[in-house]
Amino acid sequence: MIIIDNVYISDDIVEKQFVCDLNKCKGGCCEEGDAGAPLTEEELDLMVQYFDKIKPYLPADAIAEVEKKGKYVYHKDFGWVTPTLGNDNEICVYAFRDPKGVIKCGFEQAYYDGIIPWKKPISCHLFPIIHKKGKHGNYGLLNYEPRQDLCKAACKLGDKLKVPVYEFLKEPLVRLYGEDFYKALEGAAEAYEASNKK
Repeated sequence: MIIIDNVYISDDIVEKQFVCDLNKCKGGCCEEGDAGAPLTEEELDLMVQYFDKIKPYLPADAIAEVEKKGKYVYHKDFGWVTPTLGNDNEICVYAFRDPKGVIKCGFEQAYYDGIIPWKKPISCHLFPIIHKKGKHGNYGLLNYEPRQDLCKAACKLGDKLKVPVYEFLKEPLVRLYGEDFYKALEGAAEAYEASNKK
């Protein structure tokens, strides 16, 4: 366990390797799961604010589902989450498939197209790191939780390219906790690696 600024970080985040391989997984993390993507309280307003701008990216059945369920829903186990088509374990309503069958995020595509300044929910951006707040909200928890089958190709590619989880997810980690936190994590990772070589 690594502790930085009251954030408890699983050793796996510096020890394991991971690089998404979209050609293999096809973005399945937007479809496979127990519920939609977890949302922070601050993100609820963003879902409402940017929905009309991302609407053109979404299929008709997804738009109909948002109009039926709302732009976010409350799940008894996970709190506020994105709605999904039909049941909890179906595709996120904000996702669409490109011509190659890869699932992409409407928010992220609009961000890349310069239409909105917000990329996507932090829980999606961080995956396969799962971020939770402590019981009383006064500390953070970061765990590495790839999907057993879905993420096999990403684990394999990470091993091949020798890219640790924290390096692959630098952008969302900086987005969540800032540059100083990430530099401290880099230092902790180097110390961890050095200690394991002894």
